[in-house]
Amino acid sequence: MALTYRTAGESHGPALTTIIEGLPAGLPLTPDDIDADLARRQLGYGRGGRQKIETDRVQVTAGIRHGRTLGSPVALMVMNRDFANWSEDRMAIWEPASEVEPITLPRPGHADLAGMQKYETDDLRNILERASARETAARVAAGGVAKALLRRYGMEVRSHVVQVGPEEAPRRDDLSLSDFDGVDESPVRALDAEASDRMRAAIKAAGQASDTLGGIFEIWVFDPIPGLGSHVSGDARLDGRIGQAMLGIQAIKGVELGAGFELGRIRGSEAHDEIFWSEDRGYHRRTNRSGGLEGGMTHGAPLVVRAAMKPIATLSRPLASVDVHSKEATAAFKERSDICAVPAAAVIGEAVVAFVLAQALVDKFGGDSVASLDAAVDRYRAVLAS
Repeated sequence: MALTYRTAGESHGPALTTIIEGLPAGLPLTPDDIDADLARRQLGYGRGGRQKIETDRVQVTAGIRHGRTLGSPVALMVMNRDFANWSEDRMAIWEPASEVEPITLPRPGHADLAGMQKYETDDLRNILERASARETAARVAAGGVAKALLRRYGMEVRSHVVQVGPEEAPRRDDLSLSDFDGVDESPVRALDAEASDRMRAAIKAAGQASDTLGGIFEIWVFDPIPGLGSHVSGDARLDGRIGQAMLGIQAIKGVELGAGFELGRIRGSEAHDEIFWSEDRGYHRRTNRSGGLEGGMTHGAPLVVRAAMKPIATLSRPLASVDVHSKEATAAFKERSDICAVPAAAVIGEAVVAFVLAQALVDKFGGDSVASLDAAVDRYRAVLAS
């Protein structure tokens, strides 16, 4: 069975739910494998008031017994504490306690207007509740499980923020796993302290101007097993699958792998990573402009993914819009929101990249149990070393 997941839930509904299918039986898991990343997703200077309400923790309702997966679907639930404030009227599951007026002022940059047209509703709350980035807590839960599977085979996933608005950290292509120690202690999850201060100041200034900021973050995957993914068809290529997963995150508008768009500006002699071999390292590259991927497959160097997040579209000083009932010009609907969520988006990026890699791992090695998966990985590594 292929490894897949699906999320369900609304931003202010009772809970967010994740169903994971295809996990091999016997994978050891602890609550912290998931809860640690849920907490990291709530970090970051510039987050809004919702983070003061929620304290995300996972509840496992199926698929795990005595700390190990069973091979059956795993069901994870993250409760929305804010539901208690909404359950009698705006988000009542059945009949509301009082009449609820529809929200008819779509916000530029959101799913509101297109979603209202697609689903033929006059109330944008029906759209914004699912389109909200609150849904990503469920994806981070799935990513925590995927990370535990990858970690079993020596792969580690990390992230950091490289730009917020105009403020940019120095780009580095020589990062090691230890460089990420303490990254969550930065208020913007930046590795460079001086850049972190500038980013924080930019977020503060945007907030004072009733505005928002986006930015750019990087995902690094260390020690990926060579040969994950495939060249044989477009939908099997790992770079394509990663691109789709990243662009499926709310507000992500661009993705690069390795040197990305820079490769379109330089010659082939500068663009490609030459191959070397030695007794102690085997096949290796001295550069990593490919970002760890060639022909849709990992080649053993760190996987490097960079993504651009647009500024949050809900502004405290709303943009111009049109009332879908009266067709009159008006200000867009305003709801509680962040000033900047790039640090959180990086954690979400870790989760979706980890799940794509976990899918590729299971695709390649198969096995209904981790014992079978262990044996297949060990055999493959012996072949690579020969």
